Amino acid sequence: MKPIPYQSIDWNSIPATQHPGETGMAYWKTIDYGGLRIRMVEYSAGYQANHWCKLGHILLCVKGELVSELADGSTHTLKEGMGYHVTDNISNHRSRTEKGALLFIVDGEFLSG
Repeated sequence: MKPIPYQSIDWNSIPATQHPGETGMAYWKTIDYGGLRIRMVEYSAGYQANHWCKLGHILLCVKGELVSELADGSTHTLKEGMGYHVTDNISNHRSRTEKGALLFIVDGEFLSG
């Protein structure tokens, strides 16, 4: 990971990209530092991921409620102020939300384990 000097981020000025789920839509505002990705991700109401993710993340639920389902069948409900962290290839997971959620997510090569 390259050194990153101090800088503030105005998330309102970063354009969102759309990523359809199995149902609903995810809107990503992404900053990429080459090996480190920082995102604000908003899931629409009724969002269900269309894939099992095997990447590592550090995630904070900023607003709303998120259900994270693991490939082993367990589920974990995250409410505002809650989060999780996992490294690559440890716990395949996918997300869903009934009413929508806003997430702050950090991921990249440093989570490869």
